[in-house]
Amino acid sequence: MVRAALLAVGLACSTLLHAAPVAHAAEPPIRLYVLDGGVLESDPARYRLKPEEVATSQLSVAAFLIVHPKGTLMWDTGAIPDDTWTPGKSVVVRHLVLSNGAERQVSLRQSLAGQLAQVGYKPADITYLALSHDHWDHVANANAFAGSTWLVRKVERDAMFPQPTAEPPQPSVFAALQGARTTLITTDEYDVFGDGTVVIKSAAGHTAGHSVLYVKLARTGGVVLAGDLYHYPAERALNRLPVAEFDQAQTAESRQVLEGFLQQTHAQLWIQHDLVAHLKLKKTPSFYD
Repeated sequence: MVRAALLAVGLACSTLLHAAPVAHAAEPPIRLYVLDGGVLESDPARYRLKPEEVATSQLSVAAFLIVHPKGTLMWDTGAIPDDTWTPGKSVVVRHLVLSNGAERQVSLRQSLAGQLAQVGYKPADITYLALSHDHWDHVANANAFAGSTWLVRKVERDAMFPQPTAEPPQPSVFAALQGARTTLITTDEYDVFGDGTVVIKSAAGHTAGHSVLYVKLARTGGVVLAGDLYHYPAERALNRLPVAEFDQAQTAESRQVLEGFLQQTHAQLWIQHDLVAHLKLKKTPSFYD
């Protein structure tokens, strides 16, 4: 009887095992999504480079979403506000006149919000917002993330919202951040989720509070998103500095520190404006893990 009972239990267990659905593989703990913000027409001379020293004069515009078990981080928000254009079947070209009178042209296909939607997120869902710096081609959709917690260096925030208010007023594309929940970063490194996998690192010089982002991925390894520490790979290879830096000596020092970090960690450097490299990256809804 005992043997029969055991046999019955074994058959029942076997039936349950065969009937149970196959479990789906768990999602990677940390995912890095690359969002395409278009192509920016540029002039290598602004970076002390000659046309023959660069693969293309055009620059990419990129933003990034990091998904972590403890939340999400949006890094940079593009050059063209989503609410100023409508995506279509072909490329949309936007001609801009900046507050200093300079003219720029950006060609793009997809909105930032549309790309976030491809992976199941709305701007309102994002836990944290961090901007590499406050220049126009990195902050265009910042207002959409005013419900997130803004992670920003105090010196950068002070430049964005000076007291008394600057004349002419600062661009309206990030005005909503003035009242956003804010964590002021006062250290060289800020560990976003507390486990060393997503770290905002000081890289001042391009602006007073310019930062880069280190992301440690399980399969891809470490990646540093360079903000505007470099624009073209030739800047790095030929040791050239842009003409219009907030502090060129500080930029040179920040580059030296980062190169040491890259050697120490064997992390990849992703130059956010490097169009040739950007075109090769997987874009949403694909990701790096």
